[in-house]
Amino acid sequence: MDKCVVRRAIKEAKTEKIIGYELFFQSGSDDLYQQAETAALDAISEFFMNNSHKIFKDKQIFITLTPSLLFRNTAHLFQKDKVVIQVEDNLIIHPLAMPLVKKYHGEGYKLAINDFQFSPKYFSFLDYADYVRLKVGDSMSEQEMNSISNIISMAKGFKKKCIATDLDTKEAYENALKLGADYLEGTYIAETLVTKADKVTYMQGNFFQLIVAVAKEEPDMTEIEEIVSRDAGLTFAILKLVNSAYFALRRRTASIRQALMTLGIGQLRQWVYMLSINNRESDGNEEMLKLSFLRANFAQELAVRIPNCPVGKTEAYMMGMFSTLDLMVDAPLEELLAEIPINDDIKKGLLTGEGDAGKLFKLVISYENADWKQCTQIAAESGIKISELSQLYINCVEEVNSIWDNLTTDFARPDEETSLNSEDDARERIEDVLG
Repeated sequence: MDKCVVRRAIKEAKTEKIIGYELFFQSGSDDLYQQAETAALDAISEFFMNNSHKIFKDKQIFITLTPSLLFRNTAHLFQKDKVVIQVEDNLIIHPLAMPLVKKYHGEGYKLAINDFQFSPKYFSFLDYADYVRLKVGDSMSEQEMNSISNIISMAKGFKKKCIATDLDTKEAYENALKLGADYLEGTYIAETLVTKADKVTYMQGNFFQLIVAVAKEEPDMTEIEEIVSRDAGLTFAILKLVNSAYFALRRRTASIRQALMTLGIGQLRQWVYMLSINNRESDGNEEMLKLSFLRANFAQELAVRIPNCPVGKTEAYMMGMFSTLDLMVDAPLEELLAEIPINDDIKKGLLTGEGDAGKLFKLVISYENADWKQCTQIAAESGIKISELSQLYINCVEEVNSIWDNLTTDFARPDEETSLNSEDDARERIEDVLG
């Protein structure tokens, strides 16, 4: 049974904090919500059973389950404080819906109502819901805006949180903000997670010069060491990286050269974006960096599995990583890529979607956007089974979370009094290194 699953971030409007992810699930050519398909239900239940530990971290998962899945107690596969059960129309009209909702509510599960409407059948579920989810478009009439505004006012009066969904354009996002939604979700959210850096400042800075240096076909480690050595922030970041729990070195290193040798050019290429973060980074910046790593890992794994794929693992990884540059810098991606010495086919793939690299990148993005139709088409053209994509994606999510946690966690060493956990505390030591 073919199945696809992908997650999408939900952020709080006021604080920009990521509060959870919606999990999108599709099984083969059949929609998840065609509950008569027993085989599909078995496949979905099996998938959740085998992967629930991979899709949960410190955030909540919002998931729409069919009545059949709920009757099978599929929700019990998840910790009640980690999952929000989304209620759709097909459950609301079910004759046994109310006892089912009361049951999960009584057990402590949180619930959300999808696409709420002013209708008695929806109001009957409102007492048990924690969230009201509403689709917000980019070209809505005044009447449509007023209707959603009234629902949001009513929901807040009942102390329910409102989530604006389908925010796939800037216009839709701005409409959601005008309407006063508590939480925001959609493909456009990625572009709002970070404050874009000024193009000139960014491109003249040491960090961008480091990106250019590590992207070369034959990187010069002496040049890389010189770039890092002249920047206290990069020095702190690379020493913190190497002294993290991921490497678990028996003795802490304070040498830039030793740190670079420990990393090696392969891992430095993979994690160069990590050197842009510090202890005061926002939830949004962290999410954006994780998106870069996820795209890079997913593209790399796909390149390995697509028969006779002309795009190499390293090129696929760098394509995924650099695909978010224009989301972090106030400049067109074309201008940024022009300064980075990567393969022209990779640049062309990112900018135009043409060629083998372009097809690979389209597959990554169509899966990320839950565009199952395009995803299925490209997968078939590429010779990769659609059934492989879901597990690859989930495995990449787990790997990114695991590596991120280890790289950002200082390794505790017995009898060690000082560490590089705090950039301010470590400043004096770093200046000694630079001196």
